[in-house]
Amino acid sequence: MTSLLVDANYLVVKVGSSLVTNNGEGLDQKAIAAWADQIARIVKQGKHVVLVSSGAVAEGMQRLGWKKRPTLVNELQAAAAVGQMGLVQMYESCFSLHGMHTAQILLTHEDLADRKRYLNARSTLRTLLDLGVIPIINENDTVATEEIRFGDNDTLGSLVANLIDADALVILTDQPGLYSADPRKHADARFIQQGMAGDIELEKMAGGAGSAVGTGGMLTKILAAKRAARSGAHTVIASGREHDVLIRLANGELIGTHLRAGQIKTLAKKQWLADHLRLSGRVVLDDGAVKALTQDGKSLLPIGVVAIEGSFERGEVVACVDAQGHEIARGLVNYTSLEASRILGQPSSEIERILGYIDEAELIHRDNLILI
Repeated sequence: MTSLLVDANYLVVKVGSSLVTNNGEGLDQKAIAAWADQIARIVKQGKHVVLVSSGAVAEGMQRLGWKKRPTLVNELQAAAAVGQMGLVQMYESCFSLHGMHTAQILLTHEDLADRKRYLNARSTLRTLLDLGVIPIINENDTVATEEIRFGDNDTLGSLVANLIDADALVILTDQPGLYSADPRKHADARFIQQGMAGDIELEKMAGGAGSAVGTGGMLTKILAAKRAARSGAHTVIASGREHDVLIRLANGELIGTHLRAGQIKTLAKKQWLADHLRLSGRVVLDDGAVKALTQDGKSLLPIGVVAIEGSFERGEVVACVDAQGHEIARGLVNYTSLEASRILGQPSSEIERILGYIDEAELIHRDNLILI
């Protein structure tokens, strides 16, 4: 088997903080120059690359003379604001040596949760790629609060992969890839070279549900691969310490862990729904409604809902959960939480009598719903 990057035309490459900041000591110009060189070379092979790069806070701390990472949100945001200047400046200077331009894109979850802003971001990124520009993406830490944060750049990378319909997501870290257990604690840990994105056993190995074993951040990478697979993007988790790792992967060498996407590309609107990290509420379904959604591909009707949780408005994204609380789908709801509470368990023919009007016969139409 050869690398999943061989036939990939659109790539999202995520580079971890330790790879660009001398393990947190400030930006490593030599390392960043090496990334720029590798990306420039694979772009000249005909590939389009978006780079998701950490490092702003570490650079900001160095510029401000801070020896210890702050804990206050406003100080972290200040460090990020200062550090972004250095991060983008260095990438721009390194890529200019190859005759290439870069563009800075800072995102928050709200940018992708709002349909209009999502489409604007998508259009801008695709245009930049068509122009041969390298977008440098990071979370907008300067304005992001806990409520609108992605939480980590692995998640951000997967969302960007969905956003641009990438063929592959490359997560470069300081580890060789995924192991069956933490190799620092278990000498018999087995290296996982190939797998399927979304495999629940991988989540368990990485410290997810049903496992007490963690591998130092690998879970976020496994979940990122699962999310990227929704739009048909494969994921490679590899060591950024490997010499010319991007070049070798693009040329077919099997480095790191390769997780294949098992599904075809999701329709753009449903992909956008799946990318919502924070939802406005939940609707609890009975067994019949669960079957209608998961097996029959039907819309969600009020009669199949047994409970409403949270407060939401018409047109917001809500989760659909079964009686045990497991999320099975999410979608754009046609009624507010107050209205939904009044019509739950009722046939659609009763909506107008109960509410005095009817917008839609469905609580969530199947065209506005995606299975999780």
